[in-house]
Amino acid sequence: MAAKMFIVILLFYAVFNGLDTHMQQNEVTFDQLLSRTLVNKREPWDFVYSRPLRCFDMVATEGQFTFSSDHAHPNCGVFFIGEPNEVISIELSMVDIDCSQGDIIKMFDGWILNGDIFPSSLDHSLPMSERYVDYCTSGMAKGLFQSSQNVAMMLFRVHTARKGFSVTLKKHINPFPCNIISQTPAGSFTMVIPHQRRNCSFSIIYPVEIQITKLSLDQSQSNDVALERPGSDCADSDDFVVILGGNAIDTSKMLPVTDLCFFLESQTQMKIGCDNTAVRMVASGRYINSVSFQYRLLEHNELLKVKENTVEDFCSLK
Repeated sequence: MAAKMFIVILLFYAVFNGLDTHMQQNEVTFDQLLSRTLVNKREPWDFVYSRPLRCFDMVATEGQFTFSSDHAHPNCGVFFIGEPNEVISIELSMVDIDCSQGDIIKMFDGWILNGDIFPSSLDHSLPMSERYVDYCTSGMAKGLFQSSQNVAMMLFRVHTARKGFSVTLKKHINPFPCNIISQTPAGSFTMVIPHQRRNCSFSIIYPVEIQITKLSLDQSQSNDVALERPGSDCADSDDFVVILGGNAIDTSKMLPVTDLCFFLESQTQMKIGCDNTAVRMVASGRYINSVSFQYRLLEHNELLKVKENTVEDFCSLK
């Protein structure tokens, strides 16, 4: 695949101790994690799918996953992901760890990737202090945790062999998905914000060609979308969509490629040769806003051509 490889850096201490203390790092490629589970997506079964949980893992399938240490594991992390229109719930059971000896289990509402946080603090409905739960200090009422979007994360540390826990993943339909990470490098989606003052983004962790097919803002609707450079008339709008590109998943660290806020016949398709592309909608809450788009992975020769025609220094785009 032409997609660039991500190195996953798990920031245990930084996230779960106020984002200001010592960080320890572990590395594993994003594509390796993704390939472990997405090829085994669940079909309707009459039994609960189960398998061992790895120290570094990605879980996209409903079922029960059990971790049992065979030696000391200083820092481990599990990425949970659902379909774009799903939120996920995580239930801990059979927990056998020693919190007094420094063992930890911590849940995070979102992902940490390359040291960046998704969704960013600007886009998430909860403050950072409410996005993580420490099992050892809170006990996690009934062992339950539910995400606000289609991704969540568990970070844990087990010092003693033959200690561990089980975690059960369930998925639930989200009628108005917000802040999504795509499982695949190609697809289509419609993002809707119904009379809510919030920011929502759809993140694609690949270099892609993206096409805006429909836009409805400010109680108006059209298939003809005007593309304006950042800083133009859209700067005065309370409701708009911006296409972002960059090498981070934190949308606050990505830079705008194009703003969309009013309707004229114009080109609505572009190739963005960044590690990450995001469609971000900002809504004032006065209207029902929606944006529809489709995207596909850039082929290797396309990516090379885009890079040869670089017009921005933060990533290649055309």
